[in-house]
Amino acid sequence: MRLGLVMFEVGSGLRRNASMVVSVVLVTFISLTFVGTAILLQMQINQMKGYWYDRAQVAVYLCTDTDTTGNCTGAKATADQRDQVKAQLESSTLKPYIEKFYFENQQDAFTRFKQQFKDSPATEFVKPEYLNETYWVNLKNPSQSDVLVESLSKVAGVQSVVDQRGYLQPIFNLLNASSYTAIGIAALMLVAAVLLIATTIRLSAFSRRRELGIMRLVGASNRFIQTPFVLEGVIAAAIGAVLAGGAIVAVVWFFVRNYLAVRFSGTAFIGMGDAAVVVPAVVVIGVLLAGLSAFVAIRRYLKV
Repeated sequence: MRLGLVMFEVGSGLRRNASMVVSVVLVTFISLTFVGTAILLQMQINQMKGYWYDRAQVAVYLCTDTDTTGNCTGAKATADQRDQVKAQLESSTLKPYIEKFYFENQQDAFTRFKQQFKDSPATEFVKPEYLNETYWVNLKNPSQSDVLVESLSKVAGVQSVVDQRGYLQPIFNLLNASSYTAIGIAALMLVAAVLLIATTIRLSAFSRRRELGIMRLVGASNRFIQTPFVLEGVIAAAIGAVLAGGAIVAVVWFFVRNYLAVRFSGTAFIGMGDAAVVVPAVVVIGVLLAGLSAFVAIRRYLKV
C-alpha cells in the first residue's frame, strides 16, 4: 500500500468536507471534555471522602438548661455527669477505638460559633447557655463510630452522639449527582460525535464515488479503499481529543490548583498527576471511537 497516495486521499477528503470535519472536531472536543471532567470530578470526590472522613469527629453533646431531648430533662449536665462521660471515653472498652478527645465548654462553643457565623444575624440572638457542652472525639477508624454511639447515647446528661460524617454525606451525594450528570451529557455527546463521524465518512465516500468505482475496476483492495476514510475520521477526532486534553489540563491547573487549592488550603484537591492519567485515556477513547465509527460507516457504504 502506497503511503503517499493514501495520505493524498486523506487530505483531499478533509478539504472537501472541511465544514463537517470542523463539526466533528468541535463535537469531539466538547464530549471528551465532559468525559474528562466527569472522571476528574469523581476522583476529586473520592479524594475528599478519604480526606474529610478521616478527619470527621464524633460529637458527644451534653444537656443544656433548655434540652428535653435524648436523656435531658430540662437541666444542664452536672459535673458528675460530665465526669461519667469522660470516664467512659477513657475506659478499656472505648479507649482502643479513640485516637484523642477534648472537652469544649459553653463559652468555647460560643466563641467558635461567632467565628463560624460572624456575618450571620443569628450571632445577635445566641447566648453561651444555649449551646451544648461537647466532647469532641477523633476515632482511629472513623467507620467504627457506631461503637461510640451505642455506648454513650444512654448515659445520663448526654443529649445526643453525632457522627459528623452524616453531615458530609449529602454534600458528596450532590457532587456524585453532578458527576453522573456530566457523564450522561458526555455519553450523549459521544453518540452525537460517532453519528457525525459516520455521516462525514459517508458524504466523503459519496463525493468520491467515481474515483472509488475506478479504483475497484483496476483491482484496488478493500483495505486500500477504506484506509483513507478511516484516517479522516481518526484525524478529525484526534484533533478534538487533543483540544479536550488541553482544556482538561487548563481546568486543573488554573481553576483547581491556582484558584480552589489556594482559597481552600485545608482541603485535598486533585493535581496535575491526576490530569496526566485522565488526558491520555480521553485521547485514546476519542481516537478508538472515531476509528471504529469510520470503519463501520465505510464498510456499510461499500457493502463489504
